Amino acid sequence: MSEIVELCKKAKAASALMSRLGTEEKNKALLAVADALLRHSSEIIKENQIDLENGEKNGMSVALMDRLRLTDARMEGMAEGLRQVAALDDPIGEILSMKKRPNGLVIGQMRVPMGVIGIIYESRPNVTVDSFALTFKAGNATILRGGSDCIYSNIILTRVIREALDSCGVPVDAVQLVENTDRALVTELMRQNDYVDLLIPRGGAGLIRSVVENATVPVIETGTGNCHIYIDETADLDEAVKIVRNAKLQRLGVCNAAESLVLHKNIAEQALPLIAADLASDNCEIRGDEAAQAISNLVVPASEEDYGTEYLAKIISAKIVDNLDEAIAHINKYSTGHSEAILTKDYASAQRFLREIDSACVYVNASTRFTDGFEFGFGAEIGISTQKLHARGPMGLLALTSTKYIVYGDGQIRP
Repeated sequence: MSEIVELCKKAKAASALMSRLGTEEKNKALLAVADALLRHSSEIIKENQIDLENGEKNGMSVALMDRLRLTDARMEGMAEGLRQVAALDDPIGEILSMKKRPNGLVIGQMRVPMGVIGIIYESRPNVTVDSFALTFKAGNATILRGGSDCIYSNIILTRVIREALDSCGVPVDAVQLVENTDRALVTELMRQNDYVDLLIPRGGAGLIRSVVENATVPVIETGTGNCHIYIDETADLDEAVKIVRNAKLQRLGVCNAAESLVLHKNIAEQALPLIAADLASDNCEIRGDEAAQAISNLVVPASEEDYGTEYLAKIISAKIVDNLDEAIAHINKYSTGHSEAILTKDYASAQRFLREIDSACVYVNASTRFTDGFEFGFGAEIGISTQKLHARGPMGLLALTSTKYIVYGDGQIRP
């Protein structure tokens, strides 16, 4: 029996046991894991340091190194995420509807666990904890396959989680890690239809495309983030400078960071020099069209490819447009369907932007950096879905459940 099949069989057996756990048992286990993470924080950070050293040797980018790094503050954040998930309402067993038919049958819909969820991700050890927390609270077993660049971090995190589960009398195989970094095993995991009910990839465009194209197990596509900020002609300039800085520079390596700037021509001559100077003070390059270059000598020429690029670096594209129609068309053409924002004082423009932008999250006068399960009140997230089926946007507990119909009768037979 292959390593992957063995893991999958254990996960399937654990998922059957998970369906019997009550809310109190799940919450107790989540809180135990939160405490265990902080108790073992120094050990976890020590193992994470090995991954960081290897990443540096392998020439990992600054943005990816930031994603990989665990600190005391990030350990606290992961523990707090677990506590928040424990505090959330348990979706399992929720009755979504209940109707009586003319024949006397009472037909309802109940929320149930998905079963076994496989999660494939890159260089973000916090995903290990977030994925466990949400899949577990939703009554699922999970198989985790992180990247080789965070393997030491993931091994110790999974060990700590499993030890905490065992101390609570909960099936430890509710969370399993594929420790073998051979990429062939990823493809094998993608095709375990007999055991795995859902796959969720989290990472760069290449990883997501590979899973979507090669998996036979159903996939929720989490997208890359070419996120836009459109500065309308009525925008508050001081607010615009602050929001663009936050969205672009707060964290470079995250999918909700702004990568593209769009400006109305009537405000561009005022707004662009202010924004360009502010970004340039942090060595952020702006690549813009001819109109943007004419306004600021800090703007360098952009190629067509620039407008569709998720940089994950100190680079942002800039486009000057004649009106809201052109802004919406530009964004919908180059967007990855993740998060877009409009900065405006005009209510009608804001409402049009909300209606017509085809992305999972659309903002008015706020940074795109808020597209996050923690910020949305989900406690944590399993990823940002950019597809339109089943789940869209930050995926919390509900995205990890399914439903089934329950039918009550009193002897009915179909005529």
